[in-house]
Amino acid sequence: KNLIFYIDNLITIFYTMVTRYSFLKNWYMNGGFDMEQKQEKFSTIGYIAAALGMCIGTGNVWRFPRVCAANGGGAFIIAWTIAMLVFAVPLLSTEMAFGKKTRLGCIGTFRDAGGKKYTWMGFFVAAVCFFLMSYYCVLQGYCLKYAVNSVTSAFKPNLSTETTSAMWTAFTDSQAQVILFHAIGFALACFIVYQGIAGGIEKFCKVAIPALFIILVGLAIYAVTLNGANQGLQYLFTVKKEYILSPNTWIQAFIQAAWSTGAGWGFIITYANYVGEEEDVPTSCLIMGLGDNLGAILSALVVIPAICALSATPEAANEALSQGNFGLTFIYIYQLFTTIPGGRFISFIFFGLLAIAAITSLFSMIEVGVKCVVDLGLPRKKAVVSVCFAGFLVGCFSCWSLVNIDNQDWVWGIGLLVSGAFIAILAWKYGVEKLRTQEVNAKGADVHLPKAYYTGCMYLIPVLVVIMVVYWLLQTKEWFPDTWLNPFIIQDNTGTVLLQFGVVILAGLALSKFFNTKTVKGAMKDNEAGK
Repeated sequence: KNLIFYIDNLITIFYTMVTRYSFLKNWYMNGGFDMEQKQEKFSTIGYIAAALGMCIGTGNVWRFPRVCAANGGGAFIIAWTIAMLVFAVPLLSTEMAFGKKTRLGCIGTFRDAGGKKYTWMGFFVAAVCFFLMSYYCVLQGYCLKYAVNSVTSAFKPNLSTETTSAMWTAFTDSQAQVILFHAIGFALACFIVYQGIAGGIEKFCKVAIPALFIILVGLAIYAVTLNGANQGLQYLFTVKKEYILSPNTWIQAFIQAAWSTGAGWGFIITYANYVGEEEDVPTSCLIMGLGDNLGAILSALVVIPAICALSATPEAANEALSQGNFGLTFIYIYQLFTTIPGGRFISFIFFGLLAIAAITSLFSMIEVGVKCVVDLGLPRKKAVVSVCFAGFLVGCFSCWSLVNIDNQDWVWGIGLLVSGAFIAILAWKYGVEKLRTQEVNAKGADVHLPKAYYTGCMYLIPVLVVIMVVYWLLQTKEWFPDTWLNPFIIQDNTGTVLLQFGVVILAGLALSKFFNTKTVKGAMKDNEAGK
């Protein structure tokens, strides 16, 4: 009780401070939109831009190159493309259809579309997104830090890999610095989400996403012309048999597809609340998937050739690529900028835009939590402050060390697969063919998803998830034979996954009655939900 009392008071104090200063009070009082203001919507272009803002961010520029490099390059690209078509696009279409239908957040959507016994699954989806949001903002802080580095004395011509590696280590070992930039990131995202859908999220994404694409194209052209870049291109596009036959490659590909496109996050359920009735579901989701793939390939064409060109020897390049560590982008791309004319300016623009892309992804994660809280009847403005404040506090765990953030990436990356399975199960409960014909391929759809494709994928996804998750968790017995079931050791083991999942699931089951009672009624009629 004392803990709840203190947390409630901290949120109230933070909320009061935000509204006390006149400048912040002006946008706080005039920005955003209340729960009742359902008429605020995305335009078609704005919706796709906002959705791509979620897809194209650090998931592409930071995560994809390192995961692709660690899993064989070309083999991973094949597996990841298949995962996008089999996992991401069908799930995104399902989420968008449900969000349009219910006009509720994740928790309310599971309650209304599946029944009250499924509410805990909606809570799990929202919780996974919340924990992802909490450590994702830490990554955004990394980008902000390197944008600042670009305009300070830290940026010097022709820095060596050893120097940029030392800079990366010094920064990530400084908890105070990481927490500071983590806080700045949440403050910026919170400010923009306050402005609402059209006035904040949409307006921002329509400028930021095209700008990021343009600079990625320019950097990719430059990177592939560097001496030694051919090794990177060969690494990226050569298909190695041992990787294509490795289950780990496929599991990582499906996690990357979910992580990068947002499939299973619940953000498309949330964003679909704000689209028109005739919004084209299949086309929008195909654009998200293909746009995400394009952004990821462009990012890999920047990072991987640059690593090969800037490494002392081909062997050193191969070692860096095979490790796929967290710092690839920040060590090698930052070094790349110190070798080119005007590198300081380009570095600032690149890391600044990468931070912006991370913010656009953060918008959707915040909105997932905010919508669930607003559905409970809390005013939107206080919901935004509460979600951001809670996300900042939880994210401090990931700020503390690279080991901690790697743990969160491991646990909630698997969580995304489970969330995707839950969304597919929701489609089963509602009726897969009914959902496809009446909601996915509804009026306004220029592209219709075929029955064999959509229905097959929706029934296949939970089966694939069970196989992949069980296999991967059992693999940890080989990685950590003595501690694979120990939940209190911070490592990529089975114990930590079971502990964190267990806490979330038990909380969802315990709170189901509360959510079923307090969540407002959505747009779906009771007889449509099969109740």
